[in-house]
Amino acid sequence: MPIATTTQMLHNAQTGGYAVGAFNVENMEMAQAVIAASEALRAPVIVQATPSTVRYMSLDLFVAMTAALAKKAAVPVAIHLDHGESFGLAAMAIRAGCTSIMIDGSHESFTDNIALTKSVVSMAKPNGIPVEAELGKVGGKEDDLDGGEGGYTDPHDAKVFVEQTGVSSLAVAIGTAHGMYAGTPKLDVERLRRIRAAVEIPLVLHGASGLLDGQIQECIREGVCKVNFATELRVAYSDGIKDFLAENPDTFDPKKYGAAGRERVKQACMDRIKVCGCRDRC
Repeated sequence: MPIATTTQMLHNAQTGGYAVGAFNVENMEMAQAVIAASEALRAPVIVQATPSTVRYMSLDLFVAMTAALAKKAAVPVAIHLDHGESFGLAAMAIRAGCTSIMIDGSHESFTDNIALTKSVVSMAKPNGIPVEAELGKVGGKEDDLDGGEGGYTDPHDAKVFVEQTGVSSLAVAIGTAHGMYAGTPKLDVERLRRIRAAVEIPLVLHGASGLLDGQIQECIREGVCKVNFATELRVAYSDGIKDFLAENPDTFDPKKYGAAGRERVKQACMDRIKVCGCRDRC
């Protein structure tokens, strides 16, 4: 199937009342697992990587690997740069073949975030590439991302931000955090509801690893159309390998323990696809 952008995916999710799962991958096995899970449940999917991951493997390798899998997939697959940190990296991602990009100016002032995001949108638009931005600041730490204690998205600011930047989707801060939670977070769903009333574009939920199923589904009912999962996939992959090696300590073939990690990630993705309500949407 041709590689997709997130434009139609998120529009369909918005009108259909569900969310598309966006899964961060670190290697071939995780990318295989994400797409296999999506094919098994006939769900559209977004495969994404953070700046630290593309520094580790390179943008070209991430895109080539994912594109090779996507072209043979029976479901729509978008290739997304997650938390792009600069105009330059966004440009590199477009040249490499990403079909969706995020520019994260949430650490900047409101004015500078608008300026940075608007410049990326202006660059991406002629290429037909949708742009996700972040307003407010999702807290926690994951990879090189450090959101500290975070900061909530103001609904009025969201309206101004969207109008001035022309961004395609907006990641909002309502109490989630990157990484795993020590306890169950309290989400400001009323704030999400007011943001939804203020803007028309699809909303994105970051920091979903470790949230309860019901919390994710409540956010989807209030307008979230894309949900990001990263840390829990890393945990699943690592646990699969650890368990395999504990049972087979003499194994030295990476394909064997890599397959065990891949299967664990596939199951985790299938669980989250069901929670997002995007099963059988292709």
